[in-house]
Amino acid sequence: MSSEKTSASTKIISAASNAEMETDTLKGRGASLIIGIAGGTGSGKTTVARKLKESYPPHLVQVIAQDSYYKDQSDIPFEDRPKTNYDHPDAYDNDLLIAHLDALRRGEEVNQPVYSFITHTRCKETKVLTPSHILIVEGILALADARLRERMDVKIFVQTDADVRFIRRLRRDIMERGRSLNDVIEQYQKVVRPMHMLYTEPTKRYADIIIPEGGSNAVAIGMVRSWIGQVIERASQGQSPLVKYFGQEETVC
Repeated sequence: MSSEKTSASTKIISAASNAEMETDTLKGRGASLIIGIAGGTGSGKTTVARKLKESYPPHLVQVIAQDSYYKDQSDIPFEDRPKTNYDHPDAYDNDLLIAHLDALRRGEEVNQPVYSFITHTRCKETKVLTPSHILIVEGILALADARLRERMDVKIFVQTDADVRFIRRLRRDIMERGRSLNDVIEQYQKVVRPMHMLYTEPTKRYADIIIPEGGSNAVAIGMVRSWIGQVIERASQGQSPLVKYFGQEETVC
């Protein structure tokens, strides 16, 4: 390894280490950075978000699942709720999600909805989200709403082959959501795939970074992780957070 590469690696490692040492100075501050992660169902976007979060102390990074913001359907008969098109932009309460992002960025706590895919509506209890220095918003349509994109400092799209995504969704819906094999296949063919092609796939053009194969792409995740470390380090030193990617720098307002 050349001395130049060694120096660069040392800086990245130092940034991450210093960020962890200075976390107390960041606790309780509003978000300085919002990262959006989109991609098709089963693409691995949740895994990418989780791996990024696990790289830092819990209070520094907050992951917000767009699925938590499905619209409440308690006023709809139970037998009609499964007919909802959950892959359409209208299924989400983005107004509430945006209000929560703005509040978290101001340093305020919010009560995030808890959605049940068994009853197909919101639960009575909510989840308290505390302000964190980094907010990660992940969902199949995280980049579909222009208002959400405007609030994101970095936009990521996770690209994974359709057959891999279908197998992952099949396993999840059967094991975690109590669906039958035939129901999952029928929903995928009639709703999930058409909606992906119509609404999710086109949002790739808004992405600043495209990560192939999601959580298994250690190189791409490592690059984003190192960059976040630099942002956190600058904030811990009282400087403006700096977005630095592929040699370009700009201040995050």
